[in-house]
Amino acid sequence: MPARILLIIFVLITAQSASLRAQLSGLPGAFARLGFGARGMGMGNAMSAMRDGELTGFYNPASTPFLPGRVVAASYGLLSLDRSLNTLSYSQAVHPSAGFSVGIINAGVRKIDGRDADGFQTEEYFTSENQFSFSFADKVSQYVSLGVGMKIYYYRLFEKVSSTILGVDIGTLVRLTERLTLGITVQDINSKYKWDTSDLYGDQGNSTTEKFPLLRKIGASYSLSDYGGIISLELENGNSNTNIIRLGGEIDLSDQITLRAGIDHWDVKRPEQASPTFGFSVRTSIDDFTPALNYAYVVEPYSLFAIHIISLSTRF
Repeated sequence: MPARILLIIFVLITAQSASLRAQLSGLPGAFARLGFGARGMGMGNAMSAMRDGELTGFYNPASTPFLPGRVVAASYGLLSLDRSLNTLSYSQAVHPSAGFSVGIINAGVRKIDGRDADGFQTEEYFTSENQFSFSFADKVSQYVSLGVGMKIYYYRLFEKVSSTILGVDIGTLVRLTERLTLGITVQDINSKYKWDTSDLYGDQGNSTTEKFPLLRKIGASYSLSDYGGIISLELENGNSNTNIIRLGGEIDLSDQITLRAGIDHWDVKRPEQASPTFGFSVRTSIDDFTPALNYAYVVEPYSLFAIHIISLSTRF
């Protein structure tokens, strides 16, 4: 029994620190704060005010009515310390003024070494943390859209130890001018993990609750129409006493190539945690389809290697 207790403590530490970096002090749900896909992560995740290009409801549920059509995207992450981060999404505008998005994020840690009380290896363990989301938005006027997102989190931490919860996002996009857009979101309303280890430890088990940080974001994006680019700025305030700045931008070198860069997780109290990001997209046109290869490179201050995100997407 002591060996199993030590093992589950090790899994908790691994999942909360090694897997999730030092974001927001390792609070629950940090895997979902890494970002969604190569475009967003390549722009430093400064996406809450974006209304151009390929979008999902992940950053702001009010963004989907601005989509030019339907978008399917899938991404695969290459991370150090045996971590994984993968996404899948489908988004589309709905005539005459609405839009919706569905998405999946899967993250986890593999190859966790399990040993018995004598120190002999028993088996390998893993964690699996997932988010399933649906968002819907509608334009209440020519200039303003409102959206809401529902998110189901499922965390498989250890054998007989898992948690499933429902969270809510709300957001708005306001088109101030043809080029300038304001975005406001509140994320992870009511999100929390509830753990019960009674099935694992019987009478020695207990129940605990871990609340997600409530995140309030305000952002602005500006379209550089003459240059085929966008710049964006985002300010995030969390109820866990965090204040984070994000910056991002992209520019079209041609109809087929786009370059990106940004700064993510620039905490005003811990500037050393800021993460420079870079990325690009290469696209082509095939009849009514516009397939694209997207890539993002994200520097992790406390990791051995950077994050590499590869996404495939198509508009149709």
